[in-house]
Amino acid sequence: MKYIQLLILIPFIGFLGFLPWANRVEPYVLGMPFLLFWLVLWMVLSPIVLVIVYKLDPDNREGETE
Repeated sequence: MKYIQLLILIPFIGFLGFLPWANRVEPYVLGMPFLLFWLVLWMVLSPIVLVIVYKLDPDNREGETE
């Protein structure tokens, strides 16, 4: 497994690894309880991480013309 593909574990760790730490109602962030904010944050960050992994993976550069 390539080291770049290990970055895919970041959203998984963010969602499930820190969930017990984020399981609280206070403080409110953007009007949402902290747990809901934490989950929404990782829903936004997950596609960003996946795009970064896609762009850095050399197997995806074969068909590109620059």
